[in-house]
Amino acid sequence: MRVDSLILRTAVRYLFPLLLTFAVFVFLRGHNDPGGGFVAGLVAAAAYGLYSIAYGAEQARRVLGVETRLLIGIGLAIALLSGLAGLTSGLPFMSGLWIDLPLPSPLNKIGTPLLFDLGVFLTVLGVTLTIIFALEEVE
Repeated sequence: MRVDSLILRTAVRYLFPLLLTFAVFVFLRGHNDPGGGFVAGLVAAAAYGLYSIAYGAEQARRVLGVETRLLIGIGLAIALLSGLAGLTSGLPFMSGLWIDLPLPSPLNKIGTPLLFDLGVFLTVLGVTLTIIFALEEVE
């Protein structure tokens, strides 16, 4: 159900990119402070949910650009693969591995916890948007 309001559509035009930027901030901050993939996924889903209210679920799906079930599958696969990386090194499942990169700090170390958070982010985004879009399309 789309709400036909010029004020809401105008506000969403500004809030949508702001919420997605905040989701990236929360995602990157979550490694050392509160946040991470779960909270960032919820913030991003809130952005798309707000867009869906203003412009309709079909338009929000078009802006998303990928099927929500595919997001869930890719997220689960990334989370599983990040856990299996430790096994390939002879360590227990879900052991953290890091790679040193020639980038400025804090981007100079990337590890499997970041990949796991990315998997959680995509899974939470996909599940939440599946629910939001299904509820939006019910009449």
